[in-house]
Amino acid sequence: MREETQDNFVQTTIEKTEDKVRRTDKSHNRKKERKETGLESFLENMPDVVCLSHLRWDFVYQRPQHLLSRFAQHGRLFFFEEPHYGDVQEPHLHISSRGENIYIAVPQLPHGLQTEEAEEIQRNLLDDLFQSQSIEKTVLWYYTPMALSFSDHLQPLLTVYDCMDELSAFKFAPTRLKELEQELFKKADVVFTGGQSLYEAKQKQHQAVYAFPSSIDKAHFAQASQEMPQPPDHAAIPKPRLGYYGVIDERMDLELLAALADARPEWQFVMVGPIVKIDPAMVPHRPNLHYLGGKSYQELPTYLSGWDVALMPFAINESTAFISPTKTPEYLAAGKPVVSTPIRDVVRPYGEKGLVHIAGTPQEFAEAVESAMQQQADEEWKERVQAFMANMSWDQTWQHMVELLAEAAHQKGGK
Repeated sequence: MREETQDNFVQTTIEKTEDKVRRTDKSHNRKKERKETGLESFLENMPDVVCLSHLRWDFVYQRPQHLLSRFAQHGRLFFFEEPHYGDVQEPHLHISSRGENIYIAVPQLPHGLQTEEAEEIQRNLLDDLFQSQSIEKTVLWYYTPMALSFSDHLQPLLTVYDCMDELSAFKFAPTRLKELEQELFKKADVVFTGGQSLYEAKQKQHQAVYAFPSSIDKAHFAQASQEMPQPPDHAAIPKPRLGYYGVIDERMDLELLAALADARPEWQFVMVGPIVKIDPAMVPHRPNLHYLGGKSYQELPTYLSGWDVALMPFAINESTAFISPTKTPEYLAAGKPVVSTPIRDVVRPYGEKGLVHIAGTPQEFAEAVESAMQQQADEEWKERVQAFMANMSWDQTWQHMVELLAEAAHQKGGK
């Protein structure tokens, strides 16, 4: 009798557990269906996206272009850049296309304007853009809080702040930037950050902050894992080649670069990218240091394919405290060993997982490069790299962002 009672108890418990699991599964599926339905509905009725950016679309192809070009597959994208100052009689907005649904809007302003005058003109030009293009329902997507000075009167469906850098720490940062960022936090419905360190710095300043570190177009950079025809300005450089691509500015450790070039004259250092915000005369010049200038996004794999080791010789200073270099996964997708200075968002997770060599001093950096040169044949390292990056893609990052936008729009609509 006691055994029957115990058996009945066990059977009843099992049935209750199974029923609970079924109810949980059904609830989860309903939530998933609602989420998918909300996302589909949001994309089907995609508002125009108006991006206000301190970066120029045609400068360096990076996070903004990767993300925003995907919106253009579902609706119109207007990319409103900082003004271009020149010899113009009347201020006007120059609009040009970069493919279907992508419109670049650049204010053309005369020299000599006061800050308040320039802001008022940009406000009027932005209003003219909305009127002439019949922009009604919109998502305002900010990359710079400074744009709030001429756009705070707009009433978008959603306001997004994609905080990809700590701009206040950059050279020549405007004094009002921090103040306007606080205003932008008040207006934003969603805040994204370009890395984990930046997320940790911003998470308490808004109720909806999400970290979206640098992602990758794997197929594009994986081309560099195979031999590719070398560009003329690259083919003549002897090997071994140690390369860097990206902007060369105050974030670059020029002393480290010079010390490495002096210590290892047989190594060739290839620097691909524009020199900005610093005097070109400041960069070190050595027979084994090669500055090739800026290259297009499409050209990058051809240069990368010819390198033995990829470098990130960043200075450790205010301007690099929160950076999350997009080139980290790009280098790795190309199958290139990577050596970096101890940038926090590179140390975590790439350094801690043994995917990237971390070095702080010239001697440590040189030793790390020597180790990295042996890594091309390390199949176990390559497998770990591939496993780590298996689920990384700009498509996935963009979709997760849009899911959060759809949810935010739904919540606002329900208020």
